[in-house]
This record gives sequence, structure tokens and C-alpha cells, in this order.
Amino acid sequence: MPQEDPHLPVRPSWACTICGAPWPCPPARHRLTADLDQVALGVYAAELMAQAAHDLPDISAADLFDRFLSWTRDPNGGFDPDARPT
Repeated sequence: MPQEDPHLPVRPSWACTICGAPWPCPPARHRLTADLDQVALGVYAAELMAQAAHDLPDISAADLFDRFLSWTRDPNGGFDPDARPT
């Protein structure tokens, strides 16, 4: 199976390098959820949120929380575990 390109952020915009969506985009969330346990995922996402807050001063803390952390509380990352990411 060919390896898919990872959906990574480009800074300082925090847009996905592959799909252009605000990062973490759905494929990135799916990969992160598969690669990290829930505690590690929360810690990693919080660190990235802090970096994004520095890069994106016009985005509110509440919006950054929704984007970077709110989805990490769901053990499936808010995704159907049987669905395949795009």
C-alpha cells in the first residue's frame, strides 16, 4: 500500500499542506487519534494550540480551543472508526 502524504500544518497560517483546510484538518485528526493515546494527544494538541496562539493573534482563545483541543476529548477524535480518511 503506498504511503499517503501526511496532512501537516504550514506556519504561520496553520493551514494544511495537503488540503488547505485549517489544521488540524479531519485527516490529520484521524491520524493523530490513531497514533497517540488520549493523554498524549491532549498534551500534544495543547502545545500546538499554544504555538498557534502566537502565530494567530486575531483568533480567539475559544476558537483555538475548539480547533485544537475540543475534538481530542472524544476517544475516536470525533470520527467514525470505520470511516476511511481522505
